[in-house]
Amino acid sequence: MANAKSSNELKHAVAKGFLWGGMSNVICQLLGLLFGIYLARILGPDDYGPIGMLAIFSAIAGSLQDSGFVAAIANRKQVGHDDYNAVFWFNILISLFMYAVLYMCAPFIASFFNQPVLVGLSRYNFLGFVVAGFGIAPSAYLFRELKVKEKSIALILSITISGLVGVVMALNGFSYWGIATQSIMYVLVRTVVCWYFTPWRPSFKVNFYPLRYLFAFSYRLLITNIFQRFNWNIFSFILGKFYTRTDVGNYTKSAEWFNMGGEVVNGMVNAVAQPVLAKVVDDNERQLRVFRKMLRFTAFVAFPLMLGMSLVAKELIVVVITDKWIESARMLQILAVWGAFMPLQSMLTNLLVSRGRSVVFMWCTIVQGLLTLSMLLLMKDYGIKAMLVAYCIFNVAWLFVWQHFVKKEISLTFAMFISDALPYFVLSAAVMVVTYIATDRIEDIYMLLVAKITVAVVLYILAAWLMRSKELDEIVTFLFKRKTQEV
Repeated sequence: MANAKSSNELKHAVAKGFLWGGMSNVICQLLGLLFGIYLARILGPDDYGPIGMLAIFSAIAGSLQDSGFVAAIANRKQVGHDDYNAVFWFNILISLFMYAVLYMCAPFIASFFNQPVLVGLSRYNFLGFVVAGFGIAPSAYLFRELKVKEKSIALILSITISGLVGVVMALNGFSYWGIATQSIMYVLVRTVVCWYFTPWRPSFKVNFYPLRYLFAFSYRLLITNIFQRFNWNIFSFILGKFYTRTDVGNYTKSAEWFNMGGEVVNGMVNAVAQPVLAKVVDDNERQLRVFRKMLRFTAFVAFPLMLGMSLVAKELIVVVITDKWIESARMLQILAVWGAFMPLQSMLTNLLVSRGRSVVFMWCTIVQGLLTLSMLLLMKDYGIKAMLVAYCIFNVAWLFVWQHFVKKEISLTFAMFISDALPYFVLSAAVMVVTYIATDRIEDIYMLLVAKITVAVVLYILAAWLMRSKELDEIVTFLFKRKTQEV
């Protein structure tokens, strides 16, 4: 009876978590989009540039601050007061230490980018680390206890309040200071709300011994996270050094839109891939079948979505945030092509993680980051467009490195990988080319945007239907059955 009750409670918690997680994800995406649009219409690329230059420092420091302890606590069978207390005080100390280091490094950061304004701005912006340090332990508690509703409330409130602060400051001429304040307020509100929902409280009697086994679990995750964030922010770092802050601002905004589009598919893949693959880890043949099915579905959704974003990038950016961001739109056109392949990379890396190959994941990520940095440094004199194209080509090519290691695990051959992904890439690319030609003579930008989206969607669905796509059939069947059951 006790086991049945415990099982039912877990099922209820999981169902509730999915509900609140899904709702909060949609709400947060919409809120982020609305505040982002409004701020972009008030501010310009030059205002976003200084914050973009600091992004890589913020990202790496954020990884060091978390140290993978949230995941470590979530995966530990028994967690007590000493565990949370050790994590709390460790993060306070490491946050203060990092802020002190970054505070002293501020003049060197400003000198590196040749932007004197970064001395004061970086010291102000990095205050967010100190605030965030107080929030790691309660966040770990809510995560472990499946308090998804509480975390969702914290997330929604933090985005709303910080967004309003950012808009008010932008309207009053504070430009990048407003963006920095928005970031600090986001962390502050989220930390306060997490503490409100967490019954655990720290004590001054500190035992750091639990960090030994927590760090033993998390150190590979920490290193991987550092290099992942390094990889994601390396482009703005290079642009900040060798180009203007306006160029950095344009890239920052294009990356923001790119991430919003990619999050739609990547969020879906990351939410289900690892747990599903882990459940069939003991049966290689079954895991291969499951993986290939998920790979085809991911390709079916990702390629048209992100290649479609590339198709409408100019019209979308000009209509939504005005033509002062046109250079950002041109960058987005290139980035979105790589974005079409990103979910496939997520599938491959999730497979490796589900098989316990965190060392392979870590080293591949490190090598990928170092090679990307070397390539961008070699390409810096050829212009931003050439660098972006090279960046995208390199990352697409790196997919086959991931595929090589996946092949060792479940015998996913190169031919299998290509046969699952390539048909939907070719179909999506062909649809976008036909759509571009069919709408080329439309002069009104609003009509052009609507026409491109409508024609591309209709053509893709029609072509998939004519190809008798199993993925389309399964989506239609699912929707039809659900509608029938609701009626």
